[in-house]
Amino acid sequence: MSNPSPQMPPVRSAKVNGIEMAYYEVGPREGVPVVFCHGFPEIAYSWRHQLAAFEAAGRWAIAPDQRGYGGTSRPQAVADYDMEHLTGDLVGLLDHLGVEKAIFCGHDWGGLIVWQMPLMHPDRCAGVIGLNTPFLRRAPIDPIAGMRAAFGEEMYIVWFQKPGEADAALAEDVDKTMRFFMRRPGATVAAPPPGQERPTFAFGPALKAWDKSDAAHQLLSPEELKVFVDTFERTGFTGGINWYRNFTRNWERSADLPTRIDGLPCLMIMAENDAVLSPAMAEGMEDVIGDLEKALVKGSGHWTQQEKPEEVNRLILDWMGRRFPK
Repeated sequence: MSNPSPQMPPVRSAKVNGIEMAYYEVGPREGVPVVFCHGFPEIAYSWRHQLAAFEAAGRWAIAPDQRGYGGTSRPQAVADYDMEHLTGDLVGLLDHLGVEKAIFCGHDWGGLIVWQMPLMHPDRCAGVIGLNTPFLRRAPIDPIAGMRAAFGEEMYIVWFQKPGEADAALAEDVDKTMRFFMRRPGATVAAPPPGQERPTFAFGPALKAWDKSDAAHQLLSPEELKVFVDTFERTGFTGGINWYRNFTRNWERSADLPTRIDGLPCLMIMAENDAVLSPAMAEGMEDVIGDLEKALVKGSGHWTQQEKPEEVNRLILDWMGRRFPK
């Protein structure tokens, strides 16, 4: 297994929860580590700036390529990507490292996982940091049915439910796909078309129509883009999309989970200009989390840890210094 970039520490591998997981680790093995959990379509490399900052601060941090991504195994069965497997992988990683408890920090889909950790594995969770992704109450109806009713068939999460379709569309030109997604907020693809009052989040048609020669608002340098493109050209997108194909299963299986998070410190970092995970979605989190701090990163779109790394690093390390002093 080779390193995707010299910006990352040496890649390591662990047998966890029935899969082989690639992960990256920095800092001294002391205190409570932070486990950084990426979203879609990302990999552990998305946390390169945070790993560097933690290493410089003498803090312990771990960033895995999660199930279906990068150097980690990609099981075939859709049900192998449900929340029980995804949280179980993180528990397995702690077991491999001999760690009793960790702070889990997640962005995008990784945020959905880390907010489930204190509900499903409270004995392994010392704290939670949500980046863009808030703690969401359990939906009153099947979330896919709700999204279909609200946004239509072309809404990207509904589109992702169709076997093979989105997988092929995203893999057709991986360079275009990554350029399309990894843009700054000025290029948001969620804006409603003329005459329509609300966004449809119809990323499939938007990707198809987008001209990849449009270099405006590109977030990544050519070298950074190459890491993502090379990775997803090798792995495809099915593993990541399979996470979305478990929305209904996760909802069905979460009926008896706790509805509050108490007894551990939590931090919610919001991004001012995230069109998919807006700060408004975090309203009311105080009602269901006993110990919560909130912070807003101004001027950032969806890819906050890569768009505004210095601000994200400052917020996390400041919170760590107060709540988990060395």
